[in-house]
Amino acid sequence: MLSRYFILWIPMIIIAFANATFRQLVFVKHMNELRAHQLSTITLIILCSIYVWLIFPHLHIPNIQQTFLAGGMWVLLTVLFEFSLGLFTGRSFSTLLTDYNLMAGRIWLFFLLWLFLLPYVNFLIRK
Repeated sequence: MLSRYFILWIPMIIIAFANATFRQLVFVKHMNELRAHQLSTITLIILCSIYVWLIFPHLHIPNIQQTFLAGGMWVLLTVLFEFSLGLFTGRSFSTLLTDYNLMAGRIWLFFLLWLFLLPYVNFLIRK
């Protein structure tokens, strides 16, 4: 079951990269970096919500506890991937942490919270 959650998480990397590319090509040209980041986070929430809605039947989640296992795994994988890629590309740890600063208007934590809750919300809607 965990392998299924992992495999179905992988396309979210592609969705996130496409979203980040769109942010750089479109949003950044028309607004400051903070607003572009905020809007991009919202679009990522929407895109991942659509994706999870589409793949939810393939997750075969039998109960509420499993929804939190899937969501927690997705958040953990996302954070590990984000920090691994960031450090690999030469970004500092403190730079990577800037997206987690709610007081500075960075709303990435809302995406991670929503990612955690997505399987649960889909489970409730579909049951």
